[in-house]
Amino acid sequence: MSCKKLIFLVLGALFVFVSASFASSGGYVVGEGDVLRITVYDHPDLETKVRVNGEGQILMPLLGHVDVAGLTVSQISKKLAKMLADGYLVDPQVNVFIEEYGSKKAVILGMVKNPGLYELSGPTTLLELISKAGGLSKDAGNKVTIKRIDPDGKKKVINIDLKALMEGGDISLNIQIKDGDNVYVSKAGMVYVTGEVKEPDAYKIDEGTTVIKAIALAGGFTGKAAKGKIKIIRMVNGKKKVLKNVPLDTAVLPEDVIVVPESFF
Repeated sequence: MSCKKLIFLVLGALFVFVSASFASSGGYVVGEGDVLRITVYDHPDLETKVRVNGEGQILMPLLGHVDVAGLTVSQISKKLAKMLADGYLVDPQVNVFIEEYGSKKAVILGMVKNPGLYELSGPTTLLELISKAGGLSKDAGNKVTIKRIDPDGKKKVINIDLKALMEGGDISLNIQIKDGDNVYVSKAGMVYVTGEVKEPDAYKIDEGTTVIKAIALAGGFTGKAAKGKIKIIRMVNGKKKVLKNVPLDTAVLPEDVIVVPESFF
């Protein structure tokens, strides 16, 4: 197992625990489609399981329809207790649990194995959503873009550095995904290394990758390589440009072709 995959699994497990704790603490905001299980201590006849309808209401014994849209689990508990105490029960103790999540969804596209629309089963972090989508594909880059519409209608774009999160361990970047978010995992930049290298092929690169690093990814030079005559073939404004005799510390760009010619002497 690669170090990157191991870090992904560890961070994912950590945030599953944190999210579960958050949900159980009553911080989850319910919405249409969620199924709630409601119990009242010492009153089993009032126990019920109910789905939040399109109007953001639930049907509760004795109380009828109750508005719960925009409320957290703990707020619903307090609201129901107050309503039951108003002429029905003495000091009622109400507990509300999420039986089934079904109200919130997000889209994840790009370089994941199973892109698509996913239900957010309670508080869901970025890594958990990526996990739901089958994990990153082999061509995944280091940038994630999240497009979000705030409650006031304003559009927001959030950029996440996956490398800093997964390899650097910056867990502050593992943000909560919200209902309606559109998440896009970028494709990695690729460079092509050919000629007198041991393993000519296409390789993923990071920002700032140099010629010598790209050649190292390709296994290094062969014994026939003309190390001082390396060329880069690059597309500039739709036209092919050839850079000759490039230094080994030259930064490469996505889609560059690095050519290591053969030495004839």
